[in-house]
Amino acid sequence: MPTDYFAQDPRTNLERMEAGDLYIADDPEIAHRQQRAVRLAARYQAAYAEDADAAQALLRELLGSLGEQAHLRPPVHVDYGSNISIGARTFVNYNLTALDVAAITIGEDCQIGPGVQLLTPTHPLEPRPRRDKLEAARPITIGDNVWIGGGAIVLPGVTIGENSVIGAGAVVTKDVPANVVAVGNPARVARSL
Repeated sequence: MPTDYFAQDPRTNLERMEAGDLYIADDPEIAHRQQRAVRLAARYQAAYAEDADAAQALLRELLGSLGEQAHLRPPVHVDYGSNISIGARTFVNYNLTALDVAAITIGEDCQIGPGVQLLTPTHPLEPRPRRDKLEAARPITIGDNVWIGGGAIVLPGVTIGENSVIGAGAVVTKDVPANVVAVGNPARVARSL
């Protein structure tokens, strides 16, 4: 029998999730929001195949905000979509996975390669709470004019400074300052720009 981790906390799991605290994803409203995102992402992909410009209305409905002339090639995989902000003139290539339990903020004029993963969810390291399905999330922030190479993974709580480049396949486990190139697993600064 799982421990009642929230005996003294009157909030719903959705409220705990939105506050960035530990929660269990069994709230019906969480499931409803996730299903909405799946539905809109599928509709966006289908509409994009017919008319990429007309599909923008569905993308704007899916995401929290989408800057002018920003472009996102489907498919896109999100938890909610509504916690994602993409700045003006940013280009996102095919197959973005953006698990937006916490906010994902992408600046202006960014280039994001195919197969990039932006992952805000976290789980306890301790076995028991993880077995009991506790989770939380930490936001990801990507500054203006960042280039993230194909297949890169950005982990929870990471900020990438403006003008930086993340090499293809890099695993970004901690903040990256502005104006650098970071590569590898874990990603390390290779040079300044």
